[in-house]
Amino acid sequence: MIENLPTYISLTFGMTTVATLLLFIWTIKNSKSEKARKKTAYISLGLIVWLLFQGVLTLNNMYNTDTNSFPPKIVLLGILPMVMAIIVLFTTSKGKQFIDSLPLENLTYVNVVRIPVEIVLFWLYVNKAIPELMTFEGRNFDILAGISSPFIAYFGLTKVRFNRKIILTWNLICLGLLFNIVLNALFSAPSPIQKFAFEQPNIAILNFPFSWLPTFIVPIILFGHLVSIRRLISFKTELNK
Repeated sequence: MIENLPTYISLTFGMTTVATLLLFIWTIKNSKSEKARKKTAYISLGLIVWLLFQGVLTLNNMYNTDTNSFPPKIVLLGILPMVMAIIVLFTTSKGKQFIDSLPLENLTYVNVVRIPVEIVLFWLYVNKAIPELMTFEGRNFDILAGISSPFIAYFGLTKVRFNRKIILTWNLICLGLLFNIVLNALFSAPSPIQKFAFEQPNIAILNFPFSWLPTFIVPIILFGHLVSIRRLISFKTELNK
């Protein structure tokens, strides 16, 4: 854990992680597929176990020691498994059936968690746990995705006031914003691949509870955008125009 960090920062981030989990479970519960809805409890349990596993690894200093290992331990043990899970869902028949049953408006609403995430990142910068470039005062404009997501979800997908191209463009832009902060976070963290922010490296994601950002919250947001883009391109949505 980061020394002398105000408790409210960790608590806020912990609640944001829980909110992400609950919003994703809510999305599955609203699936068009009865089979998917019946699996909600199992998926929820799996995600909770994953969060606990990552918490145990982080609290036991798995990620913040031996930062010269390659690939970085957080990539190998925290990020790669989630990426592999997403790949499996997109390349298997059962996985495709699952992702095509998820309501896009619910997936879009999940993006609201990007607002408190960005606030926490700013607090972490003030407390010298991440570099300025990871905040909205630097190179990170991800908060715009969080602010705009309820409008896209409600007016674009619930009320169908926006056409498909607008919603697709929004998803592509927000995916770009996500990749931007992910790359900046990765290349500013202490590791053999660190490229910048040597004066104030990104140490937060290697400590509890902030390791949940790259190992849980980011993969959930990434998954939502990829599902939305796939569905919007393949016209497998409920949009009428």
